[in-house]
Amino acid sequence: MQAVEAGGARIPLIGLGTWDLRGKVCARMVEQAIRLGYRHIDTAAMYGNEEAVGEGVRASGVPRDEVFITTKVWQSDLAPRDFERSTKDSLAKLKLSSVDLLLIHWPNPSIPLAGTIGALCKMKREGLARHVGVSNFTVDLIEQAAKLAIEPLVDNQIECHPFLDQSKVIVASRKRGMAVTAYSPIARGQAKGDAVLTRIGKAHGKSAAQVCLRWLVQQDIVVIPRTSKPERLAENFAIFDFKLTLAEMTEIARLANPRGRIVDWGGSPRWD
Repeated sequence: MQAVEAGGARIPLIGLGTWDLRGKVCARMVEQAIRLGYRHIDTAAMYGNEEAVGEGVRASGVPRDEVFITTKVWQSDLAPRDFERSTKDSLAKLKLSSVDLLLIHWPNPSIPLAGTIGALCKMKREGLARHVGVSNFTVDLIEQAAKLAIEPLVDNQIECHPFLDQSKVIVASRKRGMAVTAYSPIARGQAKGDAVLTRIGKAHGKSAAQVCLRWLVQQDIVVIPRTSKPERLAENFAIFDFKLTLAEMTEIARLANPRGRIVDWGGSPRWD
């Protein structure tokens, strides 16, 4: 499995996102993904599915140390004591002694970042997380977090797809030694109806969604597409047997527009 290395972490380039997957469906999708060859599963306390994710990992029969598991602490639990409780709760639900990557899910301006980053690093030092990082952090927040952290921050998970220009945040993340993971990498299905992605896909014998994912991984951006359909698991995984040309990469990058952001709500930071 191809991977990105950052701060001592080796993060598989494609994983299964599990947002909105629940119960038996979630457990089945996780199990099937791992059996197909996925070695990266992404969950979060807020998703309410960590038990099912853990069940799916165990049912796959693949040794625990071969699967990279990420979870996240929610915005309301960023005070140090709450952060530690949330992390331990997640591990109990997953039935794991540690996760491979623990992230701050969303920044919270009402809770001092210094305390949150301190708690995050403590989780690594105590062995509850092999690696730590952030999610939905802006350029300014990346700089603040990097200065506060006494452990390497290895990843910034952000909304990232061709319809949204995230170049500033990507540059800032990499400048601080962080990998970038793209959630909503197919833009919640928008990629499938795009004429440019469809045309380029036909030239390679691939779908528009596969082109979208390939565009990201070809930039060494980790992708975690979510699906509840077994057939989509295989389609999303089949992105390493073709390569986009420089002209195609450039044309896809031009799809970005000012209204391309999908995930934006009252708890969002001031985006770059």
